[in-house]
Amino acid sequence: METNNCEGAVQKKHNQPFKRYCQTLDLINDSELIAKYIAAHAEGNHWKEIREGILQVGILEMEIYNVDNRLFMIVETKIDFHWEEAFNVLATLPRQNEWESWMSSFQDIVIGSKADKWKLMNRVFHLYPIV
Repeated sequence: METNNCEGAVQKKHNQPFKRYCQTLDLINDSELIAKYIAAHAEGNHWKEIREGILQVGILEMEIYNVDNRLFMIVETKIDFHWEEAFNVLATLPRQNEWESWMSSFQDIVIGSKADKWKLMNRVFHLYPIV
């Protein structure tokens, strides 16, 4: 099993209450398209305007993971964050629609269902150590 997380991850402290959203989405099941999608998100390849817009609307952190053609996204936001409002604002920011259109070409979605292509997941288990 290959992993690209061998170096571990840094757990950031938001120093404020935050919300966490976990979502899933499938890519078109084509290894070349999946590789292109992953490459587009690599450090240095994703567009500066996209990162800036994500932060501007109140997202504190975002991570996307994959296995085969399945994506899993974790989004941490400010406590007063409202998903629909934030993404309506995000859609008006520079290059957002261009990025979304390009990413949609990799995603296994029904044409016209772009607004809810990422499916919100429900937490079914958590383990927090008692301190």
